[in-house]
Amino acid sequence: MAEVLSKAQYAAIAAELHPRTQAFIDGQFRNAVSGRTFVTSNPATGQPLAEVAACDVQDVDLAVAAAKRAFEDGRWARLQPGERKHVLLRFAQLLEDHAHELAVLESLDSGKPVSECQNVDVPETIHTLRWHAELIDKIYDSTAPTGNAAVTMVVREAIGVVGLVLPWNFPLLMLAWKIAPSLAAGCSIVVKPAMETTLSALRVVELAHEAGIPPGVFNIVPGGGREAGEPIGRHMDISMVSFTGSTATGRLFLKYAAESNLKRVVLELGGKNPAVVMNDCEDLDQVAQYVTAGAFWNMGENCSASSRLIVHKDVKDELLQLIGKHLGDWKLGDPLDPDNRLGAMVSKTHFDKVRSYLEHAAEQNLKVALGGQTEAGVFVQATIVDGVPRDNRLFTEEIFGPVLSVTTFETLDEAIEIANDTVYGLAASAYTGSLRNALRLSREIRAGVVTINCFGEGDASTPFGGYKESGFGGRDKSQWAHDQYTELKTIWINAN
Repeated sequence: MAEVLSKAQYAAIAAELHPRTQAFIDGQFRNAVSGRTFVTSNPATGQPLAEVAACDVQDVDLAVAAAKRAFEDGRWARLQPGERKHVLLRFAQLLEDHAHELAVLESLDSGKPVSECQNVDVPETIHTLRWHAELIDKIYDSTAPTGNAAVTMVVREAIGVVGLVLPWNFPLLMLAWKIAPSLAAGCSIVVKPAMETTLSALRVVELAHEAGIPPGVFNIVPGGGREAGEPIGRHMDISMVSFTGSTATGRLFLKYAAESNLKRVVLELGGKNPAVVMNDCEDLDQVAQYVTAGAFWNMGENCSASSRLIVHKDVKDELLQLIGKHLGDWKLGDPLDPDNRLGAMVSKTHFDKVRSYLEHAAEQNLKVALGGQTEAGVFVQATIVDGVPRDNRLFTEEIFGPVLSVTTFETLDEAIEIANDTVYGLAASAYTGSLRNALRLSREIRAGVVTINCFGEGDASTPFGGYKESGFGGRDKSQWAHDQYTELKTIWINAN
């Protein structure tokens, strides 16, 4: 992990940045066919950072054609597993060599605190790439027990050309979650970053090309969802799409697949995740630290954020007091100041959405225990709203901002019922000093990831994805992510 620098050092790096702004197709940076661009801005200051190529269906067609040629001639897919591994490890080393630059670029483009980029996003991006690279030559195919009359092999083959459509909340890390297993499997890829956060992806593809990934294998088409995302979803030569983002947009990708070539679709979508706190916790102060991190890390712009605090009535007041104490260490301000742990909302549009929930809390006379205000620009204070009814918007809708909604319970059955009272099922956390309670909570809460006495998403070896309207078709991370970029083939050889 690269050391965290000073504010002045990060500012100096920012001053020297000259980000790439063109699409990357078939091994070259190029303007959009239409010549159009869009402006990406620093959300913390409102100042433009760059004009980026605004791709559309013409650019998607070029990128897919290049990816298809690369896949069919085998320049990447038919390399020996160890050769692909070697290139991906070299790619990861280049990312590590440019860790400070990537952290600053990510912070400028997204409003994320640079210390989070430096300590979490960049090292986890590198680790994800290395983990899947190392997996390439450690996954075995199998044979079937068909007896002496035949030899049967069950083998994996790269699925083909893959479309990867990214969110804006973790631009580098979500890019890694998708490109690492898809490239490891031997696929050729066409990536569409979110319009709000394109610059780090363009720097990453430049380093990938430098590492030796062949032209046509890794392509990037910046642009809007309608202009570039939908053509990826509908393209007849794309065999699979992996999308992370809103549930509403995820539904569209299922529609695009149904109306085109029935491509495989993997969706990682929204969440309204519960943190259940029992009255038998051994260390309530430690619980408060985890709940604080779960609710406010990345300004709550996190699909697995602990946005619903479901706490036993006997410990609610003490827990909220402790959370307030720990939030004193979460300074809000300039993302390039490493002392700040809360940065800006990603855009004015998203800021307005989050602010509307604060206004709703005021209109409904809900008790704002902490925060509840906005600050200059697109900054939102860490906010705790107490006594939120189960049918209130704050408790049912994904806010995607630093807002923690609190309700109480009296029995374990009631806690589980409230936790599951949502259309989502991405993540959950539960805090208890009882092994019996821990087992019931972990088994009966319907979510793809359940953590006990901590907040997190596991590591690179554990799958990530959700139940219900939080996901569809597969998982990110782990060997299961690798599998979803492959097809299973049965080879039956008659021995008679």
